[in-house]
Amino acid sequence: MRTMSRYYPMNSKIATLAVAASICFSHPAVGGDAVVRVISSRADSVSGGDALVEARVPTKSNWAAYLNGHDVTTAFRPADGSGMLIAHLTGLELGRNLLRVRVDGRLDSEVALLNHSLSGPIFSGPHQVPFMCETESNGLAPPSDADCDSKTIVRYYYKSTGATGRSSQSESDSVPGASAVHLSEGFKLYDPSAPPPADMAKALTLDGTRVNYVVRWERGVINRGVYDIQFLHQPGQPLPTPWGRKGSGWNGRLVYVFDGGCSAGHRQGVFASGSVGSIEEVFVEEGYAIARSTLNVLGNNCNDRISAETMSMVKEHLIKQYGEPVHTIGYGGSGGAIQQLLIVQNYPGLLDGIVLDSSVPDAAMAAEIVVDWALLARAFRSSKLDWSEAQKSAVAGLATWRMVEKYFGDFASEPEVPFVDPGNCDPASIPKSVAYDVVSNPDGVRCDIYTNEVNVLGRNPQTKLAWRPLDNVGVQYGLEALNDGKIDTEQFLELNEQIGGYDEQGRFTPARMEAAPDAARAAYERGFVMTGGGGLGEVPIVDWRWYADDVLDGHDRVQSFVERARLIEANGQANNQVILVGPRVASLTMPDPAGSGGPSMSVECVRNLIRQVDQWLNNIARDAGRGTKSERVARNKPNDLEDGCVQVDGEKVFEPATYRGAGRCNQLYPSHGTPRIGAGAPVAGVVKCQLKPIDSKDYPRLLDVEQMDRLRAIFPGGVCDYSRAGVGQQITRETWQRF
Repeated sequence: MRTMSRYYPMNSKIATLAVAASICFSHPAVGGDAVVRVISSRADSVSGGDALVEARVPTKSNWAAYLNGHDVTTAFRPADGSGMLIAHLTGLELGRNLLRVRVDGRLDSEVALLNHSLSGPIFSGPHQVPFMCETESNGLAPPSDADCDSKTIVRYYYKSTGATGRSSQSESDSVPGASAVHLSEGFKLYDPSAPPPADMAKALTLDGTRVNYVVRWERGVINRGVYDIQFLHQPGQPLPTPWGRKGSGWNGRLVYVFDGGCSAGHRQGVFASGSVGSIEEVFVEEGYAIARSTLNVLGNNCNDRISAETMSMVKEHLIKQYGEPVHTIGYGGSGGAIQQLLIVQNYPGLLDGIVLDSSVPDAAMAAEIVVDWALLARAFRSSKLDWSEAQKSAVAGLATWRMVEKYFGDFASEPEVPFVDPGNCDPASIPKSVAYDVVSNPDGVRCDIYTNEVNVLGRNPQTKLAWRPLDNVGVQYGLEALNDGKIDTEQFLELNEQIGGYDEQGRFTPARMEAAPDAARAAYERGFVMTGGGGLGEVPIVDWRWYADDVLDGHDRVQSFVERARLIEANGQANNQVILVGPRVASLTMPDPAGSGGPSMSVECVRNLIRQVDQWLNNIARDAGRGTKSERVARNKPNDLEDGCVQVDGEKVFEPATYRGAGRCNQLYPSHGTPRIGAGAPVAGVVKCQLKPIDSKDYPRLLDVEQMDRLRAIFPGGVCDYSRAGVGQQITRETWQRF
């Protein structure tokens, strides 16, 4: 939610070099007969002073490679089972480095590598300040500098055949920093110098091999975040390398894990789930490597660009040490889903397929919904009319208004709206003395999500604050409920008279919120909003959720259909997306009403989804047929992976997922909506609507003359015209933007 520099497009000269040079997820540089490819990252996004590079040169030729004029030919070695020559090139200078390949004495190919500090930034824009290091809370040594650097550690853990009797445990205090490393039930610290323990379990990998269940665990600091890499490995056996994985426990696939929440940052953060085991166990035990970072936890920093940059750098580090993954699959829920969707849209190539759990399309929509809930809550509380629970639910588009009551708590006071309140800073990372306060410290650190993304959104030249793509001008709250006869005309009018908005200081104001056209345009163009463009039409997407519409969880099923609608708007179809829904489970806010045992089902569910996406990607890789990438993705979907739902008894129902349509899944798990859908907006939504004059023909329940006059007074500029695209609305096309 913060830090700023003005947006700028990639320098054209650098962009040309990057496209020519490419990487593991773009096109290789082609000179004459030789081909040079940077494997570890994009050529313009190298970090840490080293890079993994592949060269393909003509056979029976005299060739040589030069890095900044120094001969590095002998660094290239053949990889196992292929004709590729791979080199781990070190000693790169900060900035531009030139790699040239000469064949038979002539310059044949060259590529520019743009090297950045391992502390970043690369493309996310200037670092957020202030920033609190938390290395010790993550089991590392105290930070050695302001960028939170700390010595990398490697440990081994094993799965015990005996239960510990506890759901989780910490390491022995005899291990420095160990108290910060949480172990799931059954995991213990492993001493590689001692004989294998008698209680060591076995892991059955995806290829059917049974191996000792020993996890290699690496933790360090990259891009100011604490990263974590785990995979099966027996000490004493060879580690995987860029030249081969023979004898290692890694199956060559990478699962990158993203965690949820949405907070203003200014901190390194800690991991949201267990350090060893937890949900990650379902990946590691089958031979997958997993990677993640504290800056891939939106609850630590709700900034998708920092998340993308961090993921790029952590993946780059893994590739340089252990080799290029066959493919990389993303996994995560809520804010973890936001990260995956926006990384695929804005930085295609980092993730090859994604598994979304309880998804939300972006923080922009999450903020809009929560702000609308707060405004409705105020209006209902101050209303002179009687509002039933059912009427409130209808206006909000929810299964139950109790969701909002649970979210905001005590309605005797002003609802706190964290997304837009600049004073909602975490005192653990932002002391009160430096945090924003409208009276005592108006120039303090602001903790709203728009300031957190100011590098992307830019600043209002008048106020110097981040552009805020938040608007409710012309929005007719409760329009659908009015036309359906669920509320009366007086309720509709009073509601819209009182709705108001929240200003840039996070305070309620009777005036509605109005986003500048530049703010709306930037949100779409620069990918702050998930528009369905960029790379989102070309990767497998599995959108899975436990049904939560009526259990006060907030991750409603409609979000899956918002994403599908946007994919269709951008690409004309959404054949690369699968929507699945399962039984109600216990949420954080109330007991499991169905007794479905959801958490125990979760492990097998996640395991199967990762396997299916893995198979989907394997099918795509084997497909040598004609067609676009989108067409190849669509036609290679596994037969057992399609839209549907799981009943409480475990029976699967496969049918096309439709929003409010017919079908068994919609009977079991009906979709609801949002306040904007209840105001007549399309499912895909808009940031800022175009306006049209008020027309009495738009109201089936006819308003009389006096009521029409009140309506015109409420909306002097007109009401939302959802038959037209929103102000500044466009599909995000430009990818790998730099700020």
